[in-house]
Amino acid sequence: MLTGEDSQMANLMLSVMWAFAEFERSLIKERQREGIALAKTRGVYKGHRRSLSPDQVSELVASALAGIPKIQLAREYGLSRDAVYQYLRRSNTSTL
Repeated sequence: MLTGEDSQMANLMLSVMWAFAEFERSLIKERQREGIALAKTRGVYKGHRRSLSPDQVSELVASALAGIPKIQLAREYGLSRDAVYQYLRRSNTSTL
C-alpha cells in the first residue's frame, strides 16, 4: 500500500494517519495546558528560573553596549549565545 507509488489508496492512508496524529497532538497540548493551569492555581508551577540576577543582566547589557562580542559574554556568564540575545531583547536594547 505505502510503497512509494502515487496511488489513491496510499494517499488516503497517509491522510488518515496524518489526521489521527494531528488530533492526538492537539489532545496532548490541551492536557498539558490544563495541567499547567491546575499547577499554577496550587502554586506549584512557577515557570523557568532566570539564570542571571537583575544586576548581572545590567552588567551584561552594559558590556554588550560597550562592544564586547556576544560569544565572549556567553562564556563569561555561562550562557548560550541565544540566551545572551534573549536577555538583550528583554532589556529593550533594540540597537544591539
